[in-house]
Amino acid sequence: MLNLAFIFHMHQPYYPDLLTHKTELPWVRLHGVKDYLDMVQILELYPKIHKTFNVVPSLLEQVEDYVSGKVQDRFFELSAKKAQELSSEDKSFILANFFSINKDKVISLFPRYYELYFKKHRHQEFNTQDYLDLQTWFNLAWIDPSFRLRFPELKALIAKGRFFTEEEKAIVLDKQLAILKDIIPNYNKFRESGQIELSVTPYYHPILPLLCSTNSAKEANRQSLLPNQEFRYPQDAQAQIDSCVKFYQERFKTAPLGMWPSEESVSEQVLPAIIASGIKWIVTDEAILFKSLKLKKRDTRLLYQPHSLKRGEGELKIVFRDRNLSDLFGFVYHSWKAENAVADFILHLENIHKAFKDEDPLVTIAMDGENAWEYYTNDGHDFLNLLYQRLSESEFVKTTTVSGYLETHPAKSQIKHLSAGSWIYGNFNKWMNHPYKAKAWDWLLSARQELDNPGLKLANEQLALAWKQIYILEGSDWFWWYGEDPDGAFDRLYRRHLSNFYTLLGKNPPDYLKHSLTT
Repeated sequence: MLNLAFIFHMHQPYYPDLLTHKTELPWVRLHGVKDYLDMVQILELYPKIHKTFNVVPSLLEQVEDYVSGKVQDRFFELSAKKAQELSSEDKSFILANFFSINKDKVISLFPRYYELYFKKHRHQEFNTQDYLDLQTWFNLAWIDPSFRLRFPELKALIAKGRFFTEEEKAIVLDKQLAILKDIIPNYNKFRESGQIELSVTPYYHPILPLLCSTNSAKEANRQSLLPNQEFRYPQDAQAQIDSCVKFYQERFKTAPLGMWPSEESVSEQVLPAIIASGIKWIVTDEAILFKSLKLKKRDTRLLYQPHSLKRGEGELKIVFRDRNLSDLFGFVYHSWKAENAVADFILHLENIHKAFKDEDPLVTIAMDGENAWEYYTNDGHDFLNLLYQRLSESEFVKTTTVSGYLETHPAKSQIKHLSAGSWIYGNFNKWMNHPYKAKAWDWLLSARQELDNPGLKLANEQLALAWKQIYILEGSDWFWWYGEDPDGAFDRLYRRHLSNFYTLLGKNPPDYLKHSLTT
């Protein structure tokens, strides 16, 4: 029997300003209403399908803060503002940002939204009703299609299509918050039923090997550009891991068994901290397997089985994703008809089954669980429904959680040394090998060293916030975007987080934080 493990990774960086509780970007809210809930609820229709969802605590914390009203994003505030009260600046922002969703797969489905899209690109003037309709459509279009059909009030608004009222716009925004409220309870519900497993990522999504030492980048790529000084805080890696385990235990009343290290970034140095946390298994990319075993050719016999990492601190199991199959989901199948994509995937599984006919191989599909679906027709529902149906009917495939498989299939192979690297080409170039990225690490080191000062005197609450701010700054996304940040949004966020850190210490932020890191 072929065992198929899906691991869908749900992640957004930590956006909110710790001092103002406001956030510039809306992606937690918008992906919350489009991806996080329906992706698990669809499984009610397919009880034979088992999956693993990987959740990042910093994401779930933001979901909770939206529900409690602790945080709002600028997009939400301008959506809620009455159209007739919008300033010129508000209108410019709305026109620039409220078409931020796939034009061909989403905007074009709704005549009025599509009409407004072309009106903008023809540089035609918008009247008050146009802005009101745009506010409504932007937020309505981001809501998952299953919810737009399920809730009568949303279905009625889609049928109406235009000339929305302020009261109708408020219905859309209220429904978004209601959807967000259901996310964590539903994950827990499906976890308790045994249909899904929840794994975790270190709290603020840091690249663990680089926290232990930025010199780890040289192990993965000898040519990597490094910051001027080594950032070396393995204790921060341990704190990010321990806090994520604690968060999970508080929400789900049990300990997590699995971990998706941020960006599937691993190294030998990070293993003691993961083992110490009680985590039993981790997932990373197949490139790390073959580098660790010093193999130049892809060996599926080694890929389709779990491996053991026995160290002095204890033992950890590790599974490796099939990069080719995972990337078909993430980057290829969206451009195919659902029937053809599902048939192709099943054919791949049939071929694997034939090659391992008398064995129980584990094929791991590990991928981003949110960003891909916007590029699929109907937000991926046509594809996923057909896929789950075919898999449920299959006589040679069984979907499984990683822990479920490991219970009956102990690892037979050991890896003596785990090579450093991530899911992207087996190295850390996305977070290190660029002058802007190196400078960002230098700035982070200067800030982090402030907390090493034995003379630092802060009230407990202020000190806790300062530590939280540092951990946020250690997140992977700021470094990812340096060198390819199209509008500078992540540069602004990174500098704001850094400025807030110094403010929390009672110091004036350095002058260099007033200007883009890239200048």
